[in-house]
Amino acid sequence: MTSGIDPGCVRLRLASDSGRVSGVSVGSERPAISQRLRGRLADEAVRLVPLLFALCGQAQGRAAVLALKAARGKQCPAHLDPVVQREALREHLWRWLFDLPPLLGEVAMRDEFVAAAGWIAGGQRDELGAFLSGPRIEVLRRRLAAAEDATDRAPRPLPVLDAQASLALWPRLDADFCRTPHWQGKAAETGAIARQQGRAGIAATAFASRWLARLGELRDWAAGNEKVGAGGTASAARLEAAAAVGGRALIETARGLLMHEIVLDGERIADYFIVAPTEWNFHPQGPLAGWLIGRDAADRDAVQSFAASAVAALDPCVRWELEWL
Repeated sequence: MTSGIDPGCVRLRLASDSGRVSGVSVGSERPAISQRLRGRLADEAVRLVPLLFALCGQAQGRAAVLALKAARGKQCPAHLDPVVQREALREHLWRWLFDLPPLLGEVAMRDEFVAAAGWIAGGQRDELGAFLSGPRIEVLRRRLAAAEDATDRAPRPLPVLDAQASLALWPRLDADFCRTPHWQGKAAETGAIARQQGRAGIAATAFASRWLARLGELRDWAAGNEKVGAGGTASAARLEAAAAVGGRALIETARGLLMHEIVLDGERIADYFIVAPTEWNFHPQGPLAGWLIGRDAADRDAVQSFAASAVAALDPCVRWELEWL
């Protein structure tokens, strides 16, 4: 049933003029999974959801369950869901220990990841804290500070919301919002960088700040300082619209805000909307275009390398591709 589903990609199209990047188009091209769920029995659809997503399956599955429960009248206040929280922390670890080192000329830390993931699974906070304060992570921090970076042009972090508060901003979701979500009519960024806004030690530069925010969430857990609103936070509320019987769930994943909205027709799915963090962070008017516009386009390999660092800082949940127009 799930075979052959292409998870899609983030497509980055660049144009050049007079030796500079003169145009940037950013688009998240993802399959309309919601269409596969409409018309199904609600419980069947909810069981199917985590099987459709290669990443953050726990968060996707939990969001579906909570949205359906809310549609049936059982709302859920914001809380830290331990299963989703552990998934988010593992995702942060993967980024820091597998993805970041090669970007900085270092070797991926496979054994360290296995050990650290085990500490998270076992609730061994002290062990993880010691590792995160140790020399291997410090080397990455120093290299991160010295690496080529970009300056944020008016960053716009999405505030941390629960499901009930989201209803006041967006009473109902629709397909257009799912493709290009917005806050107060404009693009906004979600993820650890938004959740860690104002924290000491977060760099002003674009790429480093996003990597350090992920590290900050790992360190918060290791120190026992995580709070509701951090990665792993979940909530659900019943839809307020009189004409709809439905529910909405919000979950803060490693990459940011995930939204599921279910509308019921009896015991079948009348509508199902999913807004993933990638659609927030790779919005056409999001930060990526601003980092690339005006760069020297003479050396396309150099542009490709810079774009790879920029995309990694924003962390899509699908592959990405670059095309020159």
